Amino acid sequence: MSRETHIVGFRLGRETYGVPITSLHEIVRVPEITAVPDAPDYLEGVINLRGKIVSVVDLRKRFGKPSTALDRRSRILVVEYRGRLAGMIVDSASEVLKIPESEIEAAPAMMQEGGLDCVTGLGKYQGRLIILLDISKVLAAPEAGKDFSAAGSAAAATGKAGSPAGTGTATKSASAGK
Repeated sequence: MSRETHIVGFRLGRETYGVPITSLHEIVRVPEITAVPDAPDYLEGVINLRGKIVSVVDLRKRFGKPSTALDRRSRILVVEYRGRLAGMIVDSASEVLKIPESEIEAAPAMMQEGGLDCVTGLGKYQGRLIILLDISKVLAAPEAGKDFSAAGSAAAATGKAGSPAGTGTATKSASAGK
């Protein structure tokens, strides 16, 4: 019996990507996103997810793809990253895929050399290629090794200490933490 890797599949444009199901917290529809001043262009802002402030990255922008308007199929994959929640906007979340480990190949050296070190491998699934991602490398800010999720955690800390609603305070504090 061969071992299987369980991933959550999602789409950006025509490509299907996957992240380990163990890192996924939940999948939500895209709510109103509060912009964070002075953030990198791929950091859309923060959302309030049942009282928790969650930083949200637009994966299209993060991967250098042209941005598109959000639609009814757009989703945020909420993942756990360094003990905090972080969100990634995707075009659509497809399904949980079980890929036999024998059908997963390491990322080509060309991808690693080209700066795409967030790709851990390529899975073959029902005639398709699934690009497997390393969440920690996707969410680590490319410039100067900054961790983008610090904006969300600073907002969360201030939101709890500040007003009970936390929404307006969180936005201001996130920019102060940068």
